Amino acid sequence: MSQNNKENNTPNQAPRSNFIQEIINNDLKNNKNDGLVHTRFPPEPNGYLHIGHAKSICLNFGLAQKYKGLCNLRFDDTNPCKEEVEYVNSIIRDLHWLGFDFKEKPYYASDYFQKLYDYARELIKKDKAYVCHLNPEEIREYRGTLTQPGKESPYRNRSLEENLELFESMRKGELKDGECVLRAKIDMKSGNLNMRDPAIYRIRRETHHRTKDKWCIYPMYDFAHCLSDSIEGITHSICTLEFENHRPLYDWILDQLDVDCHPQQIEFARLNLNYTVMSKRKLQDLVEGRQVNGWDDPRLPTLSGLKRRGYTAKAIRNFAERIGVNKMNSIVDIGLLQHFVREDLNRIAPRAMAVLKPLKVIIDNYPQEKVEELEAVNNPEDESAGTRKIPFSSVIYIESDDFQLNPHKKFFRLSPGKEVRLKHAYYITCTKAVTNDAGETIELHCSYDPDSRGGGTKDGRKVKGTLHWVCAQHSHTAEVRLYDHLFSKPVPGSDDQDFKKDLNPDSLKILSNCRLEPCLSQAKPGDTFQFLRQGYFCLDLDSSGEKLIFNRTVSLKDSWAKIQKTQ
Repeated sequence: MSQNNKENNTPNQAPRSNFIQEIINNDLKNNKNDGLVHTRFPPEPNGYLHIGHAKSICLNFGLAQKYKGLCNLRFDDTNPCKEEVEYVNSIIRDLHWLGFDFKEKPYYASDYFQKLYDYARELIKKDKAYVCHLNPEEIREYRGTLTQPGKESPYRNRSLEENLELFESMRKGELKDGECVLRAKIDMKSGNLNMRDPAIYRIRRETHHRTKDKWCIYPMYDFAHCLSDSIEGITHSICTLEFENHRPLYDWILDQLDVDCHPQQIEFARLNLNYTVMSKRKLQDLVEGRQVNGWDDPRLPTLSGLKRRGYTAKAIRNFAERIGVNKMNSIVDIGLLQHFVREDLNRIAPRAMAVLKPLKVIIDNYPQEKVEELEAVNNPEDESAGTRKIPFSSVIYIESDDFQLNPHKKFFRLSPGKEVRLKHAYYITCTKAVTNDAGETIELHCSYDPDSRGGGTKDGRKVKGTLHWVCAQHSHTAEVRLYDHLFSKPVPGSDDQDFKKDLNPDSLKILSNCRLEPCLSQAKPGDTFQFLRQGYFCLDLDSSGEKLIFNRTVSLKDSWAKIQKTQ
């Protein structure tokens, strides 16, 4: 993949022409497959789904919906060493959250183990497969290179009877793990390395999460995948570009066997985002190495992590539609994904005020015992969201960054003698700043204009600065987690291949003494809000009545929106 080939689709551009739809339209025109469109989403249950899988989910299920066809969820569970029920459950959960459903129960390649075994025997009987006792290193040596043809295995010309007998011994557990494999007999001189007698069955004494210890031999992915597609009647087997060189093997296996259905494999470019990794192997490495806090860490591109961070399913679906489907690998700017998150949250997220780094403000001329309720709009984008009441008193908190003791020329927020507007409340003027021995401001004294409630004044004066705030007496303490890119470089590992060297040490900052307005104490895990002037935040799953924890979903800044305005 070229690192310089960067996706530059802007949000207002239409999706690129979908060449897969053109293939399907032509098939329907010719009444291929009797006019049926049947796709599948076939994850291996060896990790959690990430946003790259979301693109495939939206594509496969979306095509089925568009053409009034079917889409199967099928687990290609042929490697018991890496597969777990936890991953199966997470995949089903994430698929539902993304907004898609499968008409029947999930399918499993493991349901076809007996039939796949029978197909392998059929290949042996047709002299198209043989049991090979070369060890893995010898197989690699005999395989050859891209410029040198391979050599035939000394076991390639065994009799059909001997191969059938040995294959049965493999199944019965009479041979050791790694002692031999079943290989397809194709062409050791083929220019495609995948066609040089690939292994299609291996011995592996591992307990399978569904079949338990019934089997000690398991089909290889390339063998099981095409036949599972065929068994299920899939018409269009859509996969990513790394399987393009596997297509001749996909077709060869189906052509050698007596199958009722021969699906068409079609490849498209996988999704690659900058500032992250999309390899399940690398993601698992991060999880097991504790560089992140589990598969649902909000810094990961997993669907569970994005959901926990506050990304919406609709935003992800809109993103997948906008980037389109093509045959060229590219790197998509993560800012485009964040644009669609902001776009959706701006429409649905209630507004609230939260002070992340509190600075105490005492309003000296406000009645000390008085607490009044001010009215605030919940969402200016949605009139039906209504309004809420916000308590106001003589002691409030503002953001510490909103005050400067010695302000620079373009600082329009609060400073000694300066007047600003409090959102939904009054105008206040700073009369005194209290500092500690280190010269740090620890408290402010201000006066307020009683006639400026709601933001207006009798004399019509205006101020340039508007601050958010919370009432000290009635605010709630919370922990806020500020998430940034997990990696400091757009393409992790591009310099020396060690992607973990590019981990961003500032990808998570925890603020432990934040103050929130009262309405946020009623939030439920997963609820998302726009904190005024701060960004979008989601209540974390770890929150409880005693401790509120909010994750920053995205900031308010949207570079993609600026690009859109300039075009």
